[in-house]
Amino acid sequence: MGKINRPRHGTMAVRHRKRAETQTPEVGSWPKVQEVGLLGFAGYKAGMTHATMIDDDAGSVTKGHEIAVPVTVLEAPPLFVFCLRAYKDTPYGKKIAADVFAEKIDEKVRKKLTLPKNNKMSMKDLDSIASSVSDVRVLVFTSPSLAGFGKKMPEVMEIAVGGKDGKAKLEYAKGILGKEVKVSDAVKDGEYFDTIAVTTGKGWQGAVKRFGVSMQRRKATGRYRHVGTLGPWHPAFVMYTVPMAGQMGYHHRTEHNKRVLKVGGAKERITPDGGFLNYGVVKNDYVLVKGSVGGPMKRLVRLRKAMRRQGEKVLKPEMKFISLSSKQGA
Repeated sequence: MGKINRPRHGTMAVRHRKRAETQTPEVGSWPKVQEVGLLGFAGYKAGMTHATMIDDDAGSVTKGHEIAVPVTVLEAPPLFVFCLRAYKDTPYGKKIAADVFAEKIDEKVRKKLTLPKNNKMSMKDLDSIASSVSDVRVLVFTSPSLAGFGKKMPEVMEIAVGGKDGKAKLEYAKGILGKEVKVSDAVKDGEYFDTIAVTTGKGWQGAVKRFGVSMQRRKATGRYRHVGTLGPWHPAFVMYTVPMAGQMGYHHRTEHNKRVLKVGGAKERITPDGGFLNYGVVKNDYVLVKGSVGGPMKRLVRLRKAMRRQGEKVLKPEMKFISLSSKQGA
């Protein structure tokens, strides 16, 4: 007798599967971290390679052994902090209490980002409301021109600041306002991060590729790649749970608990022979992430301190080898 039950085809999560509104991903929430510092960073996906490391996972059967793992390289040019944003608690949630802009911002960038010419609030004004500040975040813009793959328009994003209270966060944010921050200031070897990016777009696809439904036999209405049933007679409409053709890829997605194996400097070579496919040469600091990361080459990937692994001891991985062999024939 044939099998009468099976798992449904395609996940019901994150419906409906629409195209992302922007390629610069947004962070919906930030973890609560007592240590003072930035809670995230951003970089451009350069490509993948493989590396060998000593497995330090306590629950792994290969603990203490040398293992080979796939790794993703993110080029992370410095971010410029151009605004300090203070929040206060209200009965309706957090509301912006003040925006203080840096005094010195490159005029070319200022025109591209349409930033205000004059500050509406000064540091003295901010100090007067410091007691009511509950949270502090900074506005930064990227430097894609330093990466060297042709992008000129910088991305603007908001990054949260960690600290015990609003006062500690405010003091740290004041110190970095109007300055460039490096990836080493926010990311450490061995830490776990969540990666947030817009996935690779695949356009309009049918139900077989989009949801993995089984292909029909030849006599099923003379078509192969279609869904056998569109649901019950009643309710008398096609429900959203039925696998149908539509947009596939180019979705805003978050992957949790991606481990950073290494944060490398600009002088350390990470580019394979012949350069990364569809990217080129990594010229700046870089981040080596274990496993894959969403999105195609050159796409912005945001890193956020892991929401689900707070308070764990950070173990610096013991790297043995990073492959720099050519990827041109891949």
